[in-house]
Amino acid sequence: LQSDDPGKFSSEELDKLWREFLHHQEKVREYNILLETLSRAEEIHENVISPADMSHVAEDALRSRHSELKDRLRDISQGLDRLQRVSHQGYGAEAEFAEPRVMDLWDLARAANFTQKELESFKEELKHFEAKIEKHNHYQKQLEISHQKLKHVESFGDQEHISRNKERYALLEEKTKELGYKVKKHLQDLSSRVSRGRHNEL
Repeated sequence: LQSDDPGKFSSEELDKLWREFLHHQEKVREYNILLETLSRAEEIHENVISPADMSHVAEDALRSRHSELKDRLRDISQGLDRLQRVSHQGYGAEAEFAEPRVMDLWDLARAANFTQKELESFKEELKHFEAKIEKHNHYQKQLEISHQKLKHVESFGDQEHISRNKERYALLEEKTKELGYKVKKHLQDLSSRVSRGRHNEL
């Protein structure tokens, strides 16, 4: 990704653009895995003679996978358009959110069949979700610092220091896992709400 004017980005915005780019790469990777899985499943389906009542179940599953692939490809395409637009024009006032996953959901929500009121409510929900992600990111950083400190203390510290640092690390690890689970669950809930909104328009 090349910007028309590298000076238009602050270091914070460059960091944000890089996170978006990595998030986009991850989506492409997931798409390719899904595509490969589907190709294998289709090969098996073609080569296996299954009872008639099972055959339509397999076909329904394949159709559902195809539909998911189509949705993902559309998301990837929209994401790429957005990355190109931002890298050329900068963020400006248009950046409602900083987190790539939240920006994705917001773009999808605006393209979905939501009423203005539903869109406003969804936007508020996204703000809460973004705060949750930021909190999780903060704890991940704290956990990493605690891990480094623990390694240092284990090399040079006394038993009391080691014990105290292990306790702190265990607490941080537990909290980080818990927040990670909440972020994942919240993302699933929001994604299915957008998905319902998009399919209502079909």
